[in-house]
Amino acid sequence: MVEYETIIGLEVHVQLKTESKLFCGCSTEFGAAPNTHACPVCTGMPGVLPVVNKRAIEYAIRSALALNCEVASRSIFARKNYFYPDLPKNYQISQYEEPLAQNGYLEIRTDSGRKRVGITRINLEEDAGKLLHDIGSREIDGSLVDFNRCGVPLLEIVSSPDIKSPEEAYAYLITLKSILRYLDVSDCDMEKGSLRCDANVSMRLVGQKELGVKAEVKNMNSFKAIQKALGHEVKRQVNALESGERIVQETRLWDERNERTYPMRSKEEAHDYRYFPEPDLVPLVVDEGWIEEIRKTIPELPDRRRERFIREYRLSEYDAGVLTAEKGLANYFEEVVKLHGNPKAVTNWVTVELLGRLNAVNREVKESPVSPGQLAELLKLIEKGTVSGKIAKTVFEEMFNTGKNPQAIVKEKKLVQITDEKEIGEIVEEVLKENPRAIEEYRKGKEKALGHLVGQVMKKTQAKANPQLVNRILKEKLARTI
Repeated sequence: MVEYETIIGLEVHVQLKTESKLFCGCSTEFGAAPNTHACPVCTGMPGVLPVVNKRAIEYAIRSALALNCEVASRSIFARKNYFYPDLPKNYQISQYEEPLAQNGYLEIRTDSGRKRVGITRINLEEDAGKLLHDIGSREIDGSLVDFNRCGVPLLEIVSSPDIKSPEEAYAYLITLKSILRYLDVSDCDMEKGSLRCDANVSMRLVGQKELGVKAEVKNMNSFKAIQKALGHEVKRQVNALESGERIVQETRLWDERNERTYPMRSKEEAHDYRYFPEPDLVPLVVDEGWIEEIRKTIPELPDRRRERFIREYRLSEYDAGVLTAEKGLANYFEEVVKLHGNPKAVTNWVTVELLGRLNAVNREVKESPVSPGQLAELLKLIEKGTVSGKIAKTVFEEMFNTGKNPQAIVKEKKLVQITDEKEIGEIVEEVLKENPRAIEEYRKGKEKALGHLVGQVMKKTQAKANPQLVNRILKEKLARTI
């Protein structure tokens, strides 16, 4: 059997979170009515001149530094020429020969350990418009174009061909997204088109140095879709090579429904775009002092925060990874710990109860109806014995649905835990009289019988009885009957 090695390179386009476009003052707001955020500059009318958005440059530099890149003191914008209905100027302002940043890397976690993936270049460019096809509901047989997205600032991040599997590609994208969101330079929302990824895939014989012929895969709308598309493309190319076919350099589209790629067009080379320096923009010169100022604004990034959570809060690798994947969640966790003081208890409630409910309604932690202070208050009620752990889950659900404070819910629904031994003892006596068979099984050494009896007591008290007291009192009374 001939062994092949997979080579993957990813081109990620990230929309920067600026209020205005890259070369004009039009809004970057998502979801506005078609062609309401367009002007003569972003639609390329004669006589207009572009002006660079300083905030976009700042976000690009911040991203480059966080991704361990060398930021160029001088970079040049270029015209990338191609003809398409959503590109009104018939060229896109991008960067080519002298990009903003180069020679970076990103560390990912794989099943075999940590791996460094190189980042070849990071450059700024403007986005194109958006085509809407076959809108039957409007009785239009054809396509419409919306220029709102024209000129929106994009960061193009190009990886080196260091990725060797679809799983590594997925890990790279998850890590990259987490870093960019920590930096607060983009929301990275694929549904809104804020993050898009094209993948270059090629195969070569194991031990061969020269890269194989690549196919570019597009039209993937989630990280899982990217992973599946790459898996299919790898199999397709291997099967073709083993059958003696020649791989053609082309762009292929991912068909989500049928889970396969299919040809779109032959793949363009750089010279096909006839790049040349943008004559209406001077070279971008970045002062070293400004770079250092931006470096100071970079927050503690996910990897370092994960390591600190493991060290400082004694969390497992898994829990620390879940809590630090999103900056907002990590901040929420630390705020609750500050107010309550028990990291392990906080971890369980944040990762299971809070995240479970947020995911069920497709919300982020910043939209949580339960504040860190409210969760800390609930944990204190458990600690004091005011409510049991089971009742606390009922209280939390009400907090999540209504936004009310836990003490108010406990008082309103009369959920205070029963800790009176005499009261619990009387209920235990009732349960024992009603369950002679369970007593007999317990005498025979069947521990499950005790669990049944505890359950009956909890049922009679609507789960308000202190479970520890119930267990102790039951065992004491059962011991007298043996």
